[in-house]
Amino acid sequence: MLMDSPRTKKVIDEHAARAKAGHYCSYQERSQQEVRDKLYEWGQPANVVENIISGLISDNFLNEERFAKAYATGKFRQKGWGKVKIKQGLKFKQVPDVLIKKALQSIPDDEYLLMLQKVLTKKDVALSEKNLYKRRYKLQQYALGRGYEGDLISDVLNGLI
Repeated sequence: MLMDSPRTKKVIDEHAARAKAGHYCSYQERSQQEVRDKLYEWGQPANVVENIISGLISDNFLNEERFAKAYATGKFRQKGWGKVKIKQGLKFKQVPDVLIKKALQSIPDDEYLLMLQKVLTKKDVALSEKNLYKRRYKLQQYALGRGYEGDLISDVLNGLI
C-alpha cells in the first residue's frame, strides 16, 4: 500500500452515517457545507446527505448562525483575524450573507480596535526596517493581510507611529 494514497473510510449504511455525522458535529461547530462534504466523502448519495443534514438541523447538531458566531469569535480571539478575512472564510464555507453580517456584529468594536493595535504593535517590534515610510507600509500591508480594514489601519498607525 502506498503511503500517500488517501484512506477514506466509506460508510455505507445511512443510519451509521447519521450517527457518525452527529458525532462529527458534536465535538466542534460545523457549517452545513462541511458536513455535506464529509457525507459525500463517506460515499453517501445526494438524497441521503440532505436527509441527514435536515435531521441534524432539527436535532440542533447543526446551526449555521451558531457556527458563524463561533467561527468569527474564534478566528478573531485566537488568531487575531480582521473582519475582512473572517468574512472571506465564512463565504468559503458557504454561510449565508445575513448570518455573516450577524457574526461580524458579535465582535465588540472596542475589542476589535484593541486587537488591531496589539497586532500592529507586535509586528512593529519585530520589524527591522529603519525607514519610517517603508516601516509604515510594511505594517499596513501586514494588517491588510490579517483582514483589517484600510481606514481603520491608517487611524491606528497615525496614533502608533
